[in-house]
Parts: sequence; structure tokens; C-alpha cells
Amino acid sequence: MTYRFTARVACGLDDPDEDDCMMAGVAESNDEEGFSLLFMCDFDEPDSQEVSLGVDTHCLVTPDQGTAYGCVREVELSGDLLRVTLDPGALDDLGLADPVVEALLLAPAEDVARMREVLPRILEYGRLDARPSVITE
Repeated sequence: MTYRFTARVACGLDDPDEDDCMMAGVAESNDEEGFSLLFMCDFDEPDSQEVSLGVDTHCLVTPDQGTAYGCVREVELSGDLLRVTLDPGALDDLGLADPVVEALLLAPAEDVARMREVLPRILEYGRLDARPSVITE
């Protein structure tokens, strides 16, 4: 069954002078108690060690630091809804039970706009076979 939550927080960070990596995310709240999805990638192209380790793509982090690389298969951003479809093989690593997560985006409009701008760039990072389809409306 699809996991659904209301995202009252959204972010899109992409300044290499201020941020360690490019990040976009949504969360139920600012504290660490609520559900969240944080998408990340490096600013630089993957190096040979990252390629050999299979971490040469986007990364997704869930609460309790559940982490998987290249696990996003599809992202749909339609109005105030973010729908993420994940590789079922990554669910254990992410601590999730279902491969589909939907977030109702009720965060401040300017924060949602930044997330919508940065997220597609994160998902285009790294090797071609790990790039998900991105649908925006």
C-alpha cells in the first residue's frame, strides 16, 4: 500500500560554496520525529572509486538514515503532489515497506519551488542506467 504523508517542509540546496552536496527533500516537520525523503548527489562527477562501489548516482535517505543509491525509478511532481516510485530491492535498505511514496506538498511555496528546481538535477546525476523518469506538470 502506498505510503502517504503531508510535507510541511521542503528544500532545494545547490550552492557548492555553502553546501556539501546537492540536496532536495520533503519532510513532515523540522524535527527528526516525522517522515522525510532527502535526495542527494555530489557536485562533481563520480570518480573511479564511486563507480567501483556503485555509488555513482543519486542517493535517497529516509528517517533513521535508511540509505540507497540509484533506487528511484520514477518521480512525478503534479501540482501539490510528489509521487516517488522506488526499486523494490532497495526497500529494506530504506526501511520502507512499499515502493511508492506520496507527499502532499503543503510547505511554503518558495521552498517547494526550490525543491522542484533542484530535484530533477539530482536525479540526472551519475550513470545513465540509474536515472529515473521525471514527470512534472
